[in-house]
Amino acid sequence: MQRKTHIIPRAPVEKLIISAGAERVGDDAVEELCDFLTKKGIEIAKKALEISKHSGRKTVMADDIKLANEL
Repeated sequence: MQRKTHIIPRAPVEKLIISAGAERVGDDAVEELCDFLTKKGIEIAKKALEISKHSGRKTVMADDIKLANEL
């Protein structure tokens, strides 16, 4: 089985699940949440980029991310 390279590291995702109350975490659960967070993060980043371009900026600001997350 070939290993996937993730943008978001697996260890912090596992800690996130544990901090939510899990005693044990399966590798498949970590993998699934990594994939979901990556896809959602890219989706929000693309929206934020559109917002910054619409505002005449090349720089994506925190407010762009917040607004993109609300859309």
